[in-house]
This record gives sequence, structure tokens and C-alpha cells, in this order.
Amino acid sequence: MARWAIALAVSGVGLAVGLVSLGVARDDPGYWFTGRSALGAVALLGAGWALIGCGLVAWLRRPAAFGPLLAAAGLAWFLLEWNNPGIGSPVAFTIGLCLYAACAPLVLHALLVSAGGRVRSLPERAVLALAYGTNVLLLGVLPALVFDPRAEACGECPRNLLLVEGDAELASDFRTFGLWLGVAWAAAAAVLVGRRVPRSSLAGRPVLGAGAAYLALAAAWFAVSLDGGFLAAGTTERRLWLGQAALLALLSLGVAWTWVRARRARAAVAALVVDLAQSPPPGGLRDLLAGVVGDPGLALGYPLDDGGRLVDARGRLLELPAGAERTALVRDGLVVAVLGHRPGLLGDAQLVEEVAGSARLALDNERLQAEVRARLEDLRASRARIVEAGDAERKRLERDLHDGAQQRLVALSLSLRLLRSQQPELAVLERADAELRSAIEELRDLAHGLYPAVLADEGLGAAVEALAEESRVPVRVGALPGERFAPALESAAYTVVAESARAATGGLVVRVGCTGPTLAVELEAPGFDGLDLVALEDRLGSLDGRLAVSNGDGRVTIRAELPCGS
Repeated sequence: MARWAIALAVSGVGLAVGLVSLGVARDDPGYWFTGRSALGAVALLGAGWALIGCGLVAWLRRPAAFGPLLAAAGLAWFLLEWNNPGIGSPVAFTIGLCLYAACAPLVLHALLVSAGGRVRSLPERAVLALAYGTNVLLLGVLPALVFDPRAEACGECPRNLLLVEGDAELASDFRTFGLWLGVAWAAAAAVLVGRRVPRSSLAGRPVLGAGAAYLALAAAWFAVSLDGGFLAAGTTERRLWLGQAALLALLSLGVAWTWVRARRARAAVAALVVDLAQSPPPGGLRDLLAGVVGDPGLALGYPLDDGGRLVDARGRLLELPAGAERTALVRDGLVVAVLGHRPGLLGDAQLVEEVAGSARLALDNERLQAEVRARLEDLRASRARIVEAGDAERKRLERDLHDGAQQRLVALSLSLRLLRSQQPELAVLERADAELRSAIEELRDLAHGLYPAVLADEGLGAAVEALAEESRVPVRVGALPGERFAPALESAAYTVVAESARAATGGLVVRVGCTGPTLAVELEAPGFDGLDLVALEDRLGSLDGRLAVSNGDGRVTIRAELPCGS
């Protein structure tokens, strides 16, 4: 209620100041920019009241600096006419002497804080400080301290309440220096604001564009006034003043357009709340948000606790598109989600807050699911790395046994045979040779069990056939794939067959086939004794595979499925 009371009071003051300015201008039009023309009256009242109205409404909608600065700029717009002998009142005349040029710095300040609520860069702060120092101090307060209307033959001028000691030459120097600096800061401000236009949101571009053009006209106005040494109401100056009034009205219309867009966004957000009540599937929230903000390429990511990683709704690592602007959705100081979108799309902080607030529950739900899926993906990748490291180590051991110990034992066996041919009467050599051949065979079986060379050389089909020939139980092999697969996939499938053959209690039937993106291994036997199903499930799970066991007609069937990507 307090803000409403302040807004009503300020609007009443603005209404009164505008009507007073227009009334005295019509009584004595000689020194006034407004004059007696209807166009001048529309320019005076339209620009000033539009700024005050938009500023107050913006402040009521969101208590930030932009609204009060815009309203203050509207009041300062009227004060240009108070720097005039015809105003009559000493108080009004003194206020006009000090603040007649304050509108432009206030408009610049409002434009600079319109997007993020603060002046962002050092050049912007420097230009803003120069604007206030020039227009309020050099053109206003300092000349007023030494301006004596009576000493300058202005008999109709009201008394200057701020006069310290009259010095017409010093007052002129202040104004001239202020006009030169006014040209500099206004031109620089027009460039700074103009550079923001392409990077701003679609709704903010009309506001910044009109503001940049207004500041450019202000620079031209200061430049034209250099010859006279003050901001006079000449023909050219009046035309520039009318142009500024039109641009300030456009700026106000641009601000009003942002409210229309925000209203439409609220309607879309309301529809979003209804849609979110239906618990969209993973990725559905991104689609809904893309529809609300109007960006089909919108990316929605969730930050993990371990740093800068972003994951999507399915827990997969997410890289924002090249050139995308990054907007964080923050609640209680924590980033709950990150949006990647086209530049300038979400420059309206209020729209971001409304979307984040409306989608809060859905964001929390999807974020938690994404984190769980990401942890599962990390676990799966870790298991895959462990299995891969184990396979690599078995390959190394098989190679070392084959190329090292086995070759040495074979060489020793040959030496024993040679020695037997030379000393046939020594029976101990025959027994040693038999034991050595048995050791070589056991070592060969051990190396083959670690990682069969045929699996790496010829593939899964050939390895299964070789296993069937050497198995302790009869193995009947059905269909086998002729193509090769990824080494990790072939190793996992072969492990299932080898472990099943080792644990089978009777004849084993093996069928291996690839249907679409799935490699299926099916094994059937009367039973399996000592088969570690948990270990097999872990081995298959590292590759996103599945293991199923069923019983029927006195036989046990094991089915393993692995994604083969074909």
C-alpha cells in the first residue's frame, strides 16, 4: 500500500507540474519551447506524462531502479521550461536553473539499468557520471551560484534563491564548458546504448533503440547551442526538442510493449503449469519451455555437484550449442538449471523468474532424475572400464604364458626328447617327458581359459565352435553370427557361453544371433551347477546388457541380450 500511495502522490505531482508548465507557456510563449502550438503542447505533456506513467507502473510491477529513474526523467522533462523568466515563482525558477538539463542523464541511467538492474561496465559508469556532472553541475548548479538575473538586465526574472555572488562571465564559462562536455557524453552514451540493441531481448530492443536515438539528438542539441552559450528556444533547438519528445514517447511505448509481452508470457506460463501437472517424460519439460520462450533450439541442462558438468534430462552430458547464450535459473542462491538459448531471448529478468517459479516442481523432479541417471551412467562407465581393464589384463597374461613360459617348457621338452634318444636306458627321462607334456597341456588350457586367442583373431562364432569341441559336456551349436562385433561385446558374450558350458550338468545347446540392434545369446541345458549369475549380470550390465533365466519342461534356459548397434 505504501508504494501505491507514493505512486499516486508522484503521479499527482507530475500532472500538476505538466499543467503548470503548459499554462505559463501559453501565457508568455516567447522563451518557451512549448509555445502556443498544439504540437508543442502534445510534445510537452505527452513525453513527460508517458515517462512518469511508465516509470510508476514499472516500479509497481517490480521495485527496481528503472521505474523511479524513468518517472524522474519525466518530471525533469517539464523542468526545462522552468528555466524561464515567465515562470514567475522564485522557487520554481531556481529549481529550473539547477535541473533544466537533468532529463537526459536520467534517461541514460534508466536505459543502462533496464536489463540487469545495474550499470555493468566501467565505460558506462564513466559516461553516466560525466552526464550527471555535466548536466546537473556545469549546466545547472554551478552557473546558478553566480547568476544574478537583476545584474543581467532581466527585470522580469524571478529572484535566484541560490545566488552567492553574481559573475556573468564565470556563469557563461560554466555553461560553455558544459555544452562541450554535453556533446561528448551524449554522443558516447548513444554509442554505448546502441551497442546493447543487438544483444538485448526482442522486447527490449525498441526501448534501447529509441533511447539511443534520443541521446544522439541530445548531442546534436548541445552542439547547436554552442554558439549561443546556453540552451535557447531557437527554431533549430525547438525542432530538436520536438524530435526528442517523439523519441521519448516511443521509448515509453516500448516499455509498455514489454508489459504486453510479459502478460502473454504469463498466459503461456499458466498453460505450462497445466501441462506440467501431467508429469512430462524426460525431455518433455525442455519442449514445453521451448514453446513458452519461443526458441525451438532451447537447451535445458542440470549442473552436477562435481563442477561445471551439465547433463540433460536423461543424465547424458550436455554441451550448449555454439553461440548460445547461457541463463541460469537460480533459487535460494543455488543454480537449479541452465538454459542455452539464442542471444537476447531472455533479457527480461521477470520472464525468467516467472518461468522458473511456475516450473519449479517439474524442474526439481527432472533435475533429481537427471542426477540419478547421470550417476548410473557414471557407474556403468566405471564398470565398463573395470571389465575392459580385466579383459586387457587377461589378454596380456595369455600372451605372456604363450610366448614365455609355454615356449620355454616346449623347448625343455625338446631337450628331454633329444636326451632320451641319446640315453634310452634312463626311464626317469621318459617319466619327466610325460610330466612335462602334461604341464604344457595344462598351461595351454589355462592360457586358453584366460582369453582364447581364436576370439581375438577370428571372432565370436569361431570361438564358440572351438569351445564346443573342447567342452567336457556335449555342446550342440545352433546358428552363429558370421560378422565381427566390438571386442568388449564379443568378450562378454563368450564369457556367458564359457561359464555356462563349465557349469552345465548335461548336454548344452548354444544359439547366438543378432536381431536389429541386439545380440542375443541363448543357452539351454538340464541344469547349471555353480553358475555365478550375479557375476554374469555385472559383466553384461557394464555394456547395458540383460540376463534372464527361465525353467520349463525340465530344462533351464539362459538368455543374454547385448546392444550391438547394428
